[in-house]
Amino acid sequence: MPEAHNKPAKQDATESPVKARERKIVFTSFVGIAGNLLLTAIKLVAGILANSIAVILDAVNSLTDAGSSIITIIGTKLSNKKPNKEHPYGYGRLEYVTSMAIAVIILYAGIASLVESVKKIIWPEALSYSTITVVVIIIAVVTKIIMGIYFNRAGHAVNSQPLIASGKDNMFDAILSGGTLVSAFLSMVFNLNIDGIIGAFISLFIVKAGIDILREAVSSVIGERVDTDYAHQLEAFISSFEGVHGVYDLSVDNYGPNERVGSAHIEVDDNMRANQIHELTRSIALAVYRKFNCIITIGIYASNTTGEYAEVKTSLEKLIKKHPEVLQMHGFYVDSKTKTCYFDLVVDFDHDAEATADEVISKMKAAYPSLTFATVLDHDISD
Repeated sequence: MPEAHNKPAKQDATESPVKARERKIVFTSFVGIAGNLLLTAIKLVAGILANSIAVILDAVNSLTDAGSSIITIIGTKLSNKKPNKEHPYGYGRLEYVTSMAIAVIILYAGIASLVESVKKIIWPEALSYSTITVVVIIIAVVTKIIMGIYFNRAGHAVNSQPLIASGKDNMFDAILSGGTLVSAFLSMVFNLNIDGIIGAFISLFIVKAGIDILREAVSSVIGERVDTDYAHQLEAFISSFEGVHGVYDLSVDNYGPNERVGSAHIEVDDNMRANQIHELTRSIALAVYRKFNCIITIGIYASNTTGEYAEVKTSLEKLIKKHPEVLQMHGFYVDSKTKTCYFDLVVDFDHDAEATADEVISKMKAAYPSLTFATVLDHDISD
């Protein structure tokens, strides 16, 4: 394994950040389990007394929320398993699988609720809302708002996708319980029964929430573009090291909230010695891990921007400006022995990168027939 992939030795601390994060997620989830089980019992009793499908479905939804918190705890525990030969980057992405499981539970609850609500619309039953029922619903709304805020803040504080998903779900529940209040009001004041319609409305919102959470989780598993702010901060930090003239080809893969693995090329003077490059890249890799929690491998571009080939680079830069689809050119280097000019191009995803590269090489070859031009097409993977 490359040296840059080795984590530095742990500093003395009473509790590691990973353990502290796990403890926060587990505690928050237990709070959610207790709160949702209590709400389930209260809503179920109120719904049965009022013969309200909307309230009963709301109770079922609170029960699924408790189940989601249990899954969050299990997923968090499993995701913190130590890396092994089969999974050298650890099990961090299991948290995203946990989010997918929560989304499936939410979708199932929403679809089942929708079926029952449609039955109530076709075959409505008499309602018997009371003041006590209304008070219970109001308590549920307030409790869900508090829980939603609590989960959301805790989730963002520890970068936990499942907690954030649960927070969103709780806020949706608060809004939808408000819809049940409308149904109760219309029933008590105007003797108007729209319980099935409200239940259907609640169900559709539950389904939408499940789809949104599932989409976000799947996107994380597939692999997303590195956060722009994170990329800019990381590039600026690497550029701050003496001897680094530029940072290119930054790539950061997310193997879970606690594990980032990346790579980048730095441009240095072409007369740097191997021991100097070794010291520089090791220093960068160690500092990046400590500051950004990212295991990074550093590659090298030798810069020869002065001398007999400076004019070639200037001509190439002018040509690139005529191609707005080219987002960046870097890694320019001319091998004086083979007369080969190397450079990398980053082309927008919406354009034919190979066609653009062929056109650029063709024009440079026409301008400098004594040189051979070789380019590498890099992907636009970070801003």
